[in-house]
Amino acid sequence: MSRIDQMFSERGPTASFEFFPPKDGEAWDALFAGISAFEQLQPSFVSVTYGAGGSTRARTHDLVVRLRSETCLLPMPHLTGRGHTKAEMESILVRFAESGVDNILALRGDPPKDGDPGPGDFPHAIDLVRFIQSFNESGGHPNGGFAIGIAGYPEGHFETPNLLTEMDHFRAKVDAGADFVISQLFFDNRRFLDWRDRCTMAGIQIPLVAGLMPITSAGGMRRMAELAAGTLIPARLLRGVLDREADPEMVEAFGVLWATEQSRDLLDHGVAGLHYYTLNRSRAARRVYETLGIRDSRSFMTGS
Repeated sequence: MSRIDQMFSERGPTASFEFFPPKDGEAWDALFAGISAFEQLQPSFVSVTYGAGGSTRARTHDLVVRLRSETCLLPMPHLTGRGHTKAEMESILVRFAESGVDNILALRGDPPKDGDPGPGDFPHAIDLVRFIQSFNESGGHPNGGFAIGIAGYPEGHFETPNLLTEMDHFRAKVDAGADFVISQLFFDNRRFLDWRDRCTMAGIQIPLVAGLMPITSAGGMRRMAELAAGTLIPARLLRGVLDREADPEMVEAFGVLWATEQSRDLLDHGVAGLHYYTLNRSRAARRVYETLGIRDSRSFMTGS
């Protein structure tokens, strides 16, 4: 099965990981040296990030193609609209379709660090979702169209502090043609479950996948707080990491334990799937799997 939207009803909860395109040959070698560990986990799919303003466009495509051809993993590229014209976007979609890609995570995207390339033809994620949906309806994909994933923000989007307004924007993005959602990372399950309830109240019925990241260092936690603006780091988690800061192994063990308990609780609450942000490192995510006792993503249905 290659369409992610079909997995939720036919396989039960999904398990997936995120990678980013390596910058050089050494980084490529390091990533693929650890890929076999992810293959052994048999995730439902893996996602591949897309740099700000399309800065990693070629590397994203190359990684997706290499994962498809050299591994048993099902890759889903991220695609950001910011800075792209419709003509550029159509050529990207054609290239992905010709490469056998059946799923895309459609995002607005952030401006590159060296300057804003301008809004282009896709100032918001909803514009990209509509364009991909139009591409699907035009017959541009040989397998009937891309399954479209979008981002969700359980703790709200930093640009829209009014959560009622933010939910209206999110509902519009879903109605534009999205098939499933992958959430921004969070550390307090109550925030995600409350958001899921609010989505249900808003009439949003597509699968909501929970985004998780095991903390592996105190420094990483601080960087995470900068990148994921507005994400709550609970006091118990913060205290547990800082109390162990002098022992990196203990910090990672505590972070893995926290992510494992998060995962177990979310599965108990019937979450549609779990998506782990790996930063191209396999050990922490693999330890979460091992601690949960899950041999592959299909075991999520049975807990075996």
